Amino acid sequence: MEAQKKLLVVAHVPSPNTLKLRQAVVDGARHEDIENVEVRVLAPLEAGPEDVMACDAIILGTTENLGYMSGALKDFFDRSYYPCLEKTEGLPFACYIRAGHDGTGTRRAIESITTGLRWKRIQEPLICRGDYRDEFEEQCRELGLYVAASLDAGLI
Repeated sequence: MEAQKKLLVVAHVPSPNTLKLRQAVVDGARHEDIENVEVRVLAPLEAGPEDVMACDAIILGTTENLGYMSGALKDFFDRSYYPCLEKTEGLPFACYIRAGHDGTGTRRAIESITTGLRWKRIQEPLICRGDYRDEFEEQCRELGLYVAASLDAGLI
């Protein structure tokens, strides 16, 4: 049997709608056709560098707060950045942003930190903009499925 790959989902979920988005990501990643990927889900305040170093890929989720990522995700990066620097270079990652406005400041902040860590972005950030729509859940499900399937197939 092939060794299980580890996908870490670190997402801030301060509302019922953001919980739906995280659950959609997880549901996609745990699709029945994905055979060799273990999905671990942590809140940013619970996740740390040891979790990042133990995973094979990561999906980050955040709300847009005052044109920036959530304080919880920023705290995760603050605690993880230096311990992970040079140890997680090339880590495949994707992210989704629940943005009430345009999400560009949040995207820029995540890109700046992940560029410093030398992580490998495997797809453009998913930005769920404006008023909440049910289609955001399907987009998040597809994100989780894409990352897990790519990991399962050895593409990332």
